[in-house]
Amino acid sequence: MRKIILIFFIALQSGSLYAQQAKTPDQIYGQLFVDVQMQNVLKDGKTFVDCEPKRSPKLILQDYIRLRKSKGFSLKDFVANNFVFPDTNTTVAVTTNQSVVQHINDLWTGLERVPSGKVANSSLLNLPYPYIVPGGRFREIYYWDSYFTMLGLKASGKDEVIENMIRNFAALIRQYGHIPNGNRNYYLSRSQPPFFALMIDLLAQIKNKEVYITYLPYLEKEYAYWMDKSAATKHVMTMPDGSLLNRYYDQLNIPRQESYKEDVLSAGEAGNQNPGLYRDIRSAAESGWDFSSRWFSDGTQLKTIQTTQIIPVDLNCLLYHLESTLQKSYAAKHNTAKEKLYRNLAQKRKQSIQKYFWSARDQWYTDYNYKTKQKSAVLSLAGMFPLFFNIADQKQAQLSKVTLEQKFLRAGGLSTTLHNTHQQWDAPNGWAPLQWISVTGLENYGYSDLAKNIAIRWVDLNTRVYRSTGKLMEKYNVVDIHLTAGGGEYTSQDGFGWTNGVLLGLIRKYNLPE
Repeated sequence: MRKIILIFFIALQSGSLYAQQAKTPDQIYGQLFVDVQMQNVLKDGKTFVDCEPKRSPKLILQDYIRLRKSKGFSLKDFVANNFVFPDTNTTVAVTTNQSVVQHINDLWTGLERVPSGKVANSSLLNLPYPYIVPGGRFREIYYWDSYFTMLGLKASGKDEVIENMIRNFAALIRQYGHIPNGNRNYYLSRSQPPFFALMIDLLAQIKNKEVYITYLPYLEKEYAYWMDKSAATKHVMTMPDGSLLNRYYDQLNIPRQESYKEDVLSAGEAGNQNPGLYRDIRSAAESGWDFSSRWFSDGTQLKTIQTTQIIPVDLNCLLYHLESTLQKSYAAKHNTAKEKLYRNLAQKRKQSIQKYFWSARDQWYTDYNYKTKQKSAVLSLAGMFPLFFNIADQKQAQLSKVTLEQKFLRAGGLSTTLHNTHQQWDAPNGWAPLQWISVTGLENYGYSDLAKNIAIRWVDLNTRVYRSTGKLMEKYNVVDIHLTAGGGEYTSQDGFGWTNGVLLGLIRKYNLPE
């Protein structure tokens, strides 16, 4: 244990971007942090890092070191006496015969958080405007979740909340140079799938195209972060033909503060086989797909995780869209030189996406392994992103449609992958954002019948679970539709931001019964 702790604290000093920020709970509480997490005192490792101290952390730590070996000492009681536990209440009462749409409209209030004064030594990053959280243990704003949540807010007529959330993300970019995973300081070492440009598209639909000019500086800064221009974040990879594509890459190689014990145990299983395991785990968290067979070298076990070797198809499609949005924004400003620059960058990336991600053998877009220089054998719904962004040609879209229908379509919607590894981003689980990406991608190429079929299955499953439990879940089992979902390192959460958003969006899109 001493060796793990020593390596841990040495590593904390290595992330320059990370070290510039306010101290995180692991840095503040040292041995107390390690003991609380490793002894599973609060059941969920995220609880402690979200706690607020009742008094000076220095005095708390001093008292802990002095008392911890005394007879009858209770670590659980010590934590309860010295910390304020975070609020997880997002429950909204379900009245008899209330439709799921009415429930969601009521639920927005329970999921909304308003700015509050900065609390000393809290991990929470203050935001200037009200925002929506996903729900459950996810009690802060999350980056890519928020786009799909906004789809529902738009359907509910909550345009001001959407703009406030975008303003918050702009504030994060301004202050930290990127949008972190969530507004906690222990998330600052990574971002999440870059959906900010899509949020700007949504806001432009609500207001006008001037928003592209308003938010252009923030789109530029987001792009600089992902392209290693603002700092050497190592997200950019030079491909065999000299073109540039991107990967996920967390800035630290230490256990995640919010899942410390789980990561330490995973490192123990891996032994010395993967010295970058912590970074690969963190980088999977940056992908939003934590965890999935997409990232495993053996396709099954977390200990073989290799996220930083994978060039992901979905990330590069999102960056293609960001480049295209920058092109559009500079066109709105009549800056022809910059417009041409980003048009060329987007076109080059589109060509690389076709070259490195389309698998003629699988008739599907897959990830690319930079180390082996091979396309991944794992098929996942990330392969629908080229259809969502109109990158695929008609023939590729037709082949993808057939593969989707034959391999991914289940009773409750679309399965995330074809592998059941007991990880949450694998079969038999379905996730709201991937249903939306897939349905929209099919519609883009004229496959409306299949798109509506998927939407109906997903809406029916969500509604069935709601009627039996009074809740909307983070994810669902699309194979056995009498279950919700399972897998992963925490219990299934209810709330739930992006489920609400996609469900409302699909009901409105296809005029489905509530």
